[in-house]
Amino acid sequence: MSLRSRLAVLASVAVAVAIAIASTAAWFIARQEIYQLQQENLASVSAKPRFPLDAPCSTTPQEAAGVAKQYYDQLAPRQQASYGENRWDQELVFDSDQICVLPNAAPRGIELYKSDFDLLHSLVPGEPAKSSYRVGRYSDGEPAMVRVTAGYPSPSQKPALLVTASSLAKVDSSLENLGFILIVVSAIGIGIAGVTGRIVARAALRPVDDLTDAVEHIARTEEVGTTIPVHGKDEIARLSSSFNSMSTALANSRERQTRLIADAGHELRTPLTSLRTNVDLMIRSDETGRPLPPATKTKLLGSMKAQMQELTVLIGDLLQLSRPDSPRPGQNVAVVAVHEIAQRAVERAKLRGPGLNFDVTMEPWYAQADAAALERAVMNLLDNAVKYSPPAGTIEVTLHHGRLTVRDHGPGIPEDELQYVFDRFWRSPSSRQLPGSGLGLSIVAQTVEDSGGRVTLGPAPDGGPGAFAVVTLPGAPEPPPATPPLPPRPPQPPQPPHAPGPTAD
Repeated sequence: MSLRSRLAVLASVAVAVAIAIASTAAWFIARQEIYQLQQENLASVSAKPRFPLDAPCSTTPQEAAGVAKQYYDQLAPRQQASYGENRWDQELVFDSDQICVLPNAAPRGIELYKSDFDLLHSLVPGEPAKSSYRVGRYSDGEPAMVRVTAGYPSPSQKPALLVTASSLAKVDSSLENLGFILIVVSAIGIGIAGVTGRIVARAALRPVDDLTDAVEHIARTEEVGTTIPVHGKDEIARLSSSFNSMSTALANSRERQTRLIADAGHELRTPLTSLRTNVDLMIRSDETGRPLPPATKTKLLGSMKAQMQELTVLIGDLLQLSRPDSPRPGQNVAVVAVHEIAQRAVERAKLRGPGLNFDVTMEPWYAQADAAALERAVMNLLDNAVKYSPPAGTIEVTLHHGRLTVRDHGPGIPEDELQYVFDRFWRSPSSRQLPGSGLGLSIVAQTVEDSGGRVTLGPAPDGGPGAFAVVTLPGAPEPPPATPPLPPRPPQPPQPPHAPGPTAD
């Protein structure tokens, strides 16, 4: 079954169960109230028997009813009218199984139960009468509400049961009609619930249908970035918003990927073109029999070596940027000494800028990071500082409470270019004649973010010349305590050899 059908069926079943429970409860409540009303009507009947002195009696309800009928037919019309006005029937039952039925227009005996005689036997002389109510039957099988009263009809008589009954035939007929009406209404309600559930399921799942259409459209056309309208703030709206965010993120990712490929191809084209030109020149000189002068050949080989190094650096930067944004379980992430990594990067930077002065201040700091990636990121910052520092300039490197700063005294970065410094392959127009791929600061930003830190680049805080880079890494000035090794297990005493037991075949 489809989700829409399952929702419609579940809604119909839930409504059906609710209607069935409500209808059943309504029927039982109505029955209880009507029976309670019948009991109240019987309670208003006098507990004293209205029998003449020569009341007809017998040993069984059926015989007593027949005798009472004969007695009734012999009464005067005035007496018959007095008995016929009663809407209830009575019989007087003595412990000797002597039953006296009230001689009304249609005298009927009332079935007796063992509990009735138990009530009679529990009566103590001098005790007031006791009454109980139950649902019973007449001797002809018609249902009746019965009141049983155990007492003394007169001081001179022995204890007896006064059984008063009122017919429940009309009441039960009304209850049957009510039950039939409730069943019909329930069936109609269940049918309406099924149709309504189908309509509601269709309306509720319309956003899901839109989402499905959008997903199928993307799968068919590969046009990421497709969004669907969002209505309301319910779970479906949240799902639609999440899909739109995912689709937009995929579109942005594809755009970045396309831009990265295009930029990488553009950056690779220049050294490859230069390499191809130099190689063609050397091949042509050999083919024409006019070898290049040794100085020119040496210069070409040096240029080719520099271009190969540039390609190597560019490919390494691209591999670095191809790593995911979050560290994977297999990466070498551990607690590292940031001050030692920064000091090694400074020593390497001194070799690349032999005429520069380095003002270094390091304080111990430990952070969670990939040591090799973090050293490369710090090296990229120092490379920029070395590249743009004037001859005999000073580069200030400081590490204080997890805040690493690198400041040079070069031309600095224009204010309108600061927003692009961490973009991939972005290079300032004023520095495009210098070597570089425009990926160094992108690697710095990604590495620092992977380590949970933050990096900024801007003008010098004192307003002087140069750029000022700040890397902030979470950590502590002391390494975390190492986990103590588990204590060695104490030697176990030698166990006695087990006695050989019986073997099972």
